[in-house]
Amino acid sequence: MIDLGYYNGTIDRIENMTVPMNDRVSYFGDGVYDVTYARNYIPYCLEAHLDRFYRSAEKLRITIPMEKPALGELLKELVRKVDSPDQMMYWQVTRGTGPREHAFPKDTPANLWVMLRPIPVKKLDTTLTLHSVEDTRFLHCDVKTLNLIPNVLAEQEAKDAGASTALFHRGEQVTECAHANVHILKDGVFITPPTDNLILPGIARANLLRICRQIGVPARERPFTMAQLMAADEVISSSSGEFCLRVTAVDGVPVGGKDEKTLKKLQDALEADFLAATEG
Repeated sequence: MIDLGYYNGTIDRIENMTVPMNDRVSYFGDGVYDVTYARNYIPYCLEAHLDRFYRSAEKLRITIPMEKPALGELLKELVRKVDSPDQMMYWQVTRGTGPREHAFPKDTPANLWVMLRPIPVKKLDTTLTLHSVEDTRFLHCDVKTLNLIPNVLAEQEAKDAGASTALFHRGEQVTECAHANVHILKDGVFITPPTDNLILPGIARANLLRICRQIGVPARERPFTMAQLMAADEVISSSSGEFCLRVTAVDGVPVGGKDEKTLKKLQDALEADFLAATEG
């Protein structure tokens, strides 16, 4: 199969799949999702992504229609059906199907979706440019919810400005990118915003902190401002498909480029970790 779609047990090519119009995702974006990548048909950090998926669902009071181990086995099984060893793995759960009403429907089972596409992780020598956007999202950014219109609008504004992606800030405080976490290196220290309700607790972010401990790079979880980001030795973006990419400009102004040695140590260690975990 070139790609794969799954909806409550039905499997087909993504383009052939359909879902009920009354799935609450259609009206309310009422659900949560997660995503990781597979290499050699082996999902990377699957347990961590499943843990976050179930935490997000719990915060929205959605009951996922199978236990965590069973979902993990299902995802591993589905990965083997795609004719590519390198894949993007996306899955989501919506609250269920029923007439359009804002309040939760009663006794309605949740709907499970999976999408698999042959997309490899981004090469670590890729660089990014950012466009800053005031963060007007709601105060539940720690939930990986399907309500992504502010992110969509910010990303389009960034593309219109000629940048790779959007950088959110609330006043002077940096939060994250439109679909990634953002970090800085300053004086040899890796600095990342704390995992409060203003950012998503990224799995790639957690991996960066783990790698810092392994290779002896000091790490701090604390807020930083736009001015501190602009003056940083390096600016880094991280996500499940882009483990640790260097940012070269923000709003057209060059940034970073002052601690390539530490950045390269992080990138090399992350790549080695990924290759080892997905060796097959």
